[in-house]
Amino acid sequence: MIGRYINNSYRQLRQGLACHFPRLFPLIDAKKAVIKYFIAGVSATLVNLISLAFFHGFLKINLLLATSLAFVVSFVVSFSLQKFWTFRNYHYKKIPLQLILYIINAFIGLSINVFLMNLLVNKWGAWYLLAQFIVSFIIGVYNFFAYNFVIFKKS
Repeated sequence: MIGRYINNSYRQLRQGLACHFPRLFPLIDAKKAVIKYFIAGVSATLVNLISLAFFHGFLKINLLLATSLAFVVSFVVSFSLQKFWTFRNYHYKKIPLQLILYIINAFIGLSINVFLMNLLVNKWGAWYLLAQFIVSFIIGVYNFFAYNFVIFKKS
């Protein structure tokens, strides 16, 4: 259901861009994997926030358990969108290995996040929200390449 909604939204966005920006559209179309990657990431983030609000705010589940459940839901959404929609990887037999690699990559991303946040905030005195924005961008670029060339690599 979410995938269909995103596909329809993406199709409408493409048609609108092609109509309103005919000179720019070929460049946008050439970079569609990056655009889809961004949309999938934003979608997973929204699912995480909505799930957290549902589990904790509506069902009144303990915050730590609700946060964990919301993470699991958004993780499944993120994996599914990145695998099937962004990188168009339809190899169902590879899902167990890809899930393991995706989880390992998530822990690598967490480690990079902690290391860079410590460096930027504690060592260099950067504002923590700006630092997290910068670190999130760096990890996002890293993840794009990890997903594209390792986890969901086309055979």
